[in-house]
Amino acid sequence: MKVLIVDDEPLARTRLVRLLNDMDEIETAGEAGTGREAIELTDELSPDIVLLDIRMPEMDGLEAAMHLSQLDSPPAIIFTTAYNEHALAAFEANAVDYLLKPIRHERLADALARARRINRAQLLDIGQQEGNEEGAHARTHISATIGGSLQLIPAAEIIYFQAEQKYVTVRHLGGQLLIDDPLKSLEVEFGDRFLRVHRNSLVAMQSVQGLERIPGGRYEIFFRTIDDRLEVSRRLATTVRKRLKGLGQG
Repeated sequence: MKVLIVDDEPLARTRLVRLLNDMDEIETAGEAGTGREAIELTDELSPDIVLLDIRMPEMDGLEAAMHLSQLDSPPAIIFTTAYNEHALAAFEANAVDYLLKPIRHERLADALARARRINRAQLLDIGQQEGNEEGAHARTHISATIGGSLQLIPAAEIIYFQAEQKYVTVRHLGGQLLIDDPLKSLEVEFGDRFLRVHRNSLVAMQSVQGLERIPGGRYEIFFRTIDDRLEVSRRLATTVRKRLKGLGQG
């Protein structure tokens, strides 16, 4: 089995490499120091198992696992953590395997033997059980599988989300992609960073240039960096105008 090690602490990675090298039929596929590196290396190396630290800067292990679960052939994931026992209850409730640091040889061998794939529903439930406030654990990136590879878009580069039939278009600085996340769940996840302007549209507040009245008494949102315009529903017009006016964009 090929194992990818992901931890932002070099000493922790070195210890895991040493433990894995003592095991038969286990190959260390590579090492990563961030969640994003973990995704890129998984796409490149196709490991069977990822040993994934939970607490990492920029993109934590839960988010990295969320993206990895969308791959056509996702790896099995074992979390490594210094969490206390109370915080680990969420992982146990979802039958997600984890290793407490410092990691012992016997426990690692047992976890590798029982490693399993984790689905998105399990990861979402863990996040909810940890008691994250609305918007507090929002993803740093949005991902979609394109041509067999996982494409990551930084949340800071997203201009708007727009729902159409079964999919949601993510319009970002570099173009657009399609995801299957419900618009309502995106609204809850990202909280006040995005504003609903229509039943099918959420806009990033930081990307809005202003609001313009158009014939028929309707309004359109326009943006700082792209020429797209989005209609504001009559029902939400008053709320949108107040929010944008408060930011000097109305």
